[in-house]
Amino acid sequence: MNELIPHIAWFETLQRVDVASVGGKNSSLGEMIQHLAAQGVDVPPGFATTADAYWTYIDANNLREKVSLLVGDWQRGKMSLAETGQTIRTLILRGDWPERTANEIREAYRELSRRAGKTDSPVAVRSSATAEDLPDASFAGQQETYLNIRGEDDLLNACRRCYASLFTDRAISYRQTRGFDHMKVALSIGVQQMVRSDIGGSGVMFSIDTETGFDKIVLINAAWGLGENVVQGAVDPDEYQVYKPLLDNPALKPIIERKRGAKAIKMIYGSGETPTRNVPTSKAERAALVLSDDEIMVLARWATTIERHYGCPMDMEWARDGETGRLYIVQARPETVQAQRKAPEFRSYTIASKGKTLIKGLSIGDAVVSGHACLIESAKDIDQFIDGSILVTSTTDPDWVPIMKRAAAIITDHGGRTSHAAIVSRELGLPAVVGTGNATEILHTGQELTVSCAEGDEGMVYEGTAEFSVETVDVSNLPTTKTGVMLNLANPGAAFRWWRLPTDGIGLTRMEFVINNAIQIHPMALIHFDRLKDESVKQEIETLTAGYANKPDYFVDKLARGLARLCASTYPKPAIIRMSDFKTNEYAGLIGGADFEPSEENPMIGFRGASRYYSPRYREGFALECRAIKRLREEMGFTNAVVMIPFCRSVGEAKAVLEVMAENGLTRGENGLKVYVMCEIPSNVILAAKFAEYFDGFSIGSNDLTQLTLGVDRDSGELSDLFDEQDEAVKWMIARVIDEAGKAGAKIGLCGQAPSDHPEFARFLVECGIDTISVTPDSFIKVKKQVAEAEKAS
Repeated sequence: MNELIPHIAWFETLQRVDVASVGGKNSSLGEMIQHLAAQGVDVPPGFATTADAYWTYIDANNLREKVSLLVGDWQRGKMSLAETGQTIRTLILRGDWPERTANEIREAYRELSRRAGKTDSPVAVRSSATAEDLPDASFAGQQETYLNIRGEDDLLNACRRCYASLFTDRAISYRQTRGFDHMKVALSIGVQQMVRSDIGGSGVMFSIDTETGFDKIVLINAAWGLGENVVQGAVDPDEYQVYKPLLDNPALKPIIERKRGAKAIKMIYGSGETPTRNVPTSKAERAALVLSDDEIMVLARWATTIERHYGCPMDMEWARDGETGRLYIVQARPETVQAQRKAPEFRSYTIASKGKTLIKGLSIGDAVVSGHACLIESAKDIDQFIDGSILVTSTTDPDWVPIMKRAAAIITDHGGRTSHAAIVSRELGLPAVVGTGNATEILHTGQELTVSCAEGDEGMVYEGTAEFSVETVDVSNLPTTKTGVMLNLANPGAAFRWWRLPTDGIGLTRMEFVINNAIQIHPMALIHFDRLKDESVKQEIETLTAGYANKPDYFVDKLARGLARLCASTYPKPAIIRMSDFKTNEYAGLIGGADFEPSEENPMIGFRGASRYYSPRYREGFALECRAIKRLREEMGFTNAVVMIPFCRSVGEAKAVLEVMAENGLTRGENGLKVYVMCEIPSNVILAAKFAEYFDGFSIGSNDLTQLTLGVDRDSGELSDLFDEQDEAVKWMIARVIDEAGKAGAKIGLCGQAPSDHPEFARFLVECGIDTISVTPDSFIKVKKQVAEAEKAS
């Protein structure tokens, strides 16, 4: 070994081209310190041992040949993986430090402590394999990390344990699977000044949506204490999502998701033989969000800065110092799963029938799998796993990887989207439902299950074997059309699934879906909480609105963020948001709703839509809806949001609604605000020219228009044969309003079900000269082709 080659390199001297010398983690830390510090990205200082230091240690203890022989015996089946790994690790741990290497580590540690102004400054000791974090291999969690290491002797012991961790069972298995030569991979060690996140917070973030590959999102997970719990999935973290294209405007805060996690434990400093330990979090910590909005924005901007510098989506770890409040990036590596997916191709799953929902969690991946459960609660019992089963466990760490490879799907009690279970499941291409809370209590070995990760952010576990179909769609060869083809979307959690479709925007998003699922509470029950009579209802509202000083703010915040996810999926193309269109019986079904809704014989044509917005019964509730839209457009920046008014019976109602909107800061035409009206009542067709004076566009709701044109209750089983959106009278109404809108210079589209169920109906709409057709995502391809053929024929 050349004695002139240094065994220590300070981070600030390293760049990403130094992977062969100091591995992916350490070279990346140096790259950021050198090139991104000037752009505000903070990285804690430190130093790395080199690959030469590793080989010097191996050769000084005469281990190279011994290790090679042991690996060869395992490869030839003479030894088990466990025996091989244990024997090699023992050899390395019994080795002595070469004097020169030990002295260089000691001196560098003293200098790092001097820079920190402390004696025996606490450091993080991280392994950095010289082949890790390549574009197609993450090596996630393959080697060890040791936190809160103090003193020279403890540091040298931690470094020795890092060397030994190059030959854990999981690391040997991973290299073998990936085709890496075990004797050509060295280990560098990063020694980094500790961030006092033990009394602050920490987590992981990605510059891409980890499940769909949507590249305009920063995903941040956060928990109290040191970050190992988030990485390993031992804690259910907070989750934040930020829309990247709007980050350059300092006046905006495009935080489109802010979800509080359970955060039941946190890792803090220990002492002596136990440098770290887990303790329960306080009730206040569990109830609070780890990051403020300003901190979320700082991290999101750093993520985009790092991504821009590296030229690819990134996987990063961050920490917040509890003493200074400063944020730091402690690791950054290329994202390795979505980066390898074929961009124009994606799979679409459709579930035809399913059993009852057993549990829910976070959805990882985009597949549906049926099989039998295999419950394994401890890593020591993994030999009981049945190949091809659905693994059910509390949490996973790298020791679980060998059986995760043999699983059909994975379900865990704990963990977020950046946990070990989530990262490895993505890399293996397995669907996983993580953070269920109670899977190991409810499910049992041998139980027949269906795991669905194809219905949005929420992963579902159904009883029995579901019937489902899968279609692989290549969108690169779809024809272009003059007539816009848009999507009908309601579920914010599923919006990013469809980002690769070449849509012209969202033609209909139903506000009531967000209210029903994300908010659950009647807005008037939040405004007039004191009027509620049922104490159990009041307690339920108190629980849901915890963390909000003002209960109506809960409604505004949840609604704005839910709608923001939908707008983000298509920005800057329009997203047409229909204001709430519950019927009174549906409103009454919301928490606290029964105290504020009248009882009606026929809610379908009763107190709904526009008539509610200026009525004393609901005017205050509509004001909250307007506040949410105003925040969505002006504070978050989604100016592509178009407001649409449903069930507007008369021109007088149009005037009244626009006046109430203006009172609440939404004036048609200001800041580019467009207001559309649903065309679903015959009066909308008959007086189309007059309605066009008050609205920028029409969206034909063919379901209600058919019902009211034919006088047929669309929900009546007895009259189902008469309900036909392609009836001659209905088509006359549609053709008439398209013509009238065109004359008035107003936009007109159709968002009803007919084109989705009958793609040939699209031909009729094109012939009438419609501007846009909005369909369900699963029928987009068929309708797009039908529109292209119709345009060609005409």
